[in-house]
Amino acid sequence: MSPEYAFGGLFSIKSDVFSFGVLLLEIVSGKRNAGSHQYDNSLNLLGYTWELWEEGKWFELIDASLGDEYDKDEILKCINVALMCVQENAMDRPTMSNAIAMLSGESISLPDPKQPAFFNLTITTEVEESLGLAGTFSVNNVTITAPYGR
Repeated sequence: MSPEYAFGGLFSIKSDVFSFGVLLLEIVSGKRNAGSHQYDNSLNLLGYTWELWEEGKWFELIDASLGDEYDKDEILKCINVALMCVQENAMDRPTMSNAIAMLSGESISLPDPKQPAFFNLTITTEVEESLGLAGTFSVNNVTITAPYGR
């Protein structure tokens, strides 16, 4: 979900571009953006991808089931375009037609993406402990009964 929709309820054609970028990263990595997955210290695929991109280790993102059966330049282009699509500011994102043109182009020089939205969602257990936040949450003791027919 794009940041402008998540925080302000505003929807535009750039919201679809954001979703397309997330989907593209999920396809390249073979992982879901959010859920029960943890990517090092990041809670989501966007933050993990950005960290790998910044460290020049983008190849670690690639789905292991692909083995060596992929074009390195095509995967790099997909990751670059995906990161451009998930920019926090909607104005920084390409239009869908531009994103498709970048993916289809042979010799297009792609600009470097900026830090994506939702990048700062991290698990910081050490920081939480140092601030005294660890263990300050209540436990919800709810039982769920699932009736089954005979």
